[in-house]
Amino acid sequence: MSVTIILIIITVGITLYAWQNQDIMHKWIFQPYAVQRDNSWYRFLTSGFLHADFTHLLFNMFTLFFFGDVVEYVFKSAYGATTGILLYLLVYLGGIIVSDIPTFFKHRNDPPYRALGASGGVASIVFSSILFFPTLDICLFAFLCLPGFIFGILYMMYSYFSGKRMGDNINHDAHFYGAVFGFVLSLVLVPSSLPNFFQQIANWRMF
Repeated sequence: MSVTIILIIITVGITLYAWQNQDIMHKWIFQPYAVQRDNSWYRFLTSGFLHADFTHLLFNMFTLFFFGDVVEYVFKSAYGATTGILLYLLVYLGGIIVSDIPTFFKHRNDPPYRALGASGGVASIVFSSILFFPTLDICLFAFLCLPGFIFGILYMMYSYFSGKRMGDNINHDAHFYGAVFGFVLSLVLVPSSLPNFFQQIANWRMF
């Protein structure tokens, strides 16, 4: 069983349990004000295993399922099974934590603000896969498919400007910084991926 599947099982299990136990939801959700007040820094990680509803949970886990195995395979191939798994977890769990740092500074004096979900980690994995395989198609709504490097540019633009606007209840900042973290860390861990990235794009043909 891949680490990606194990992460999905753990996340689904914790989310379902938290829906039935609001005390856990309250203690583990990312609340910057509470983190600052109580030094509950663990919320940076635990909030990544909670989701608001089935749609939120399904979307994140579905995305992780399709991209996680690819990234996991690359790290295992480059570093061997044990080290590869640890580095894969660093990209995913690190994405969850790092993506919430800007949100913490933005909302640490905002008591009502809360956030949850694995989106930062998932974005980290998706952009790691874009680095490794930039011309593979990523499909939106099952019919609009774009090569990863084009999707990535559009996604970053959308996340950045949506985060500035803050017009909905989605933490777009976490998406943006999770994506940056995953791409940059994967590049540091697998330096040969950069020339391969540009070579694949150079060889790409639309038709």
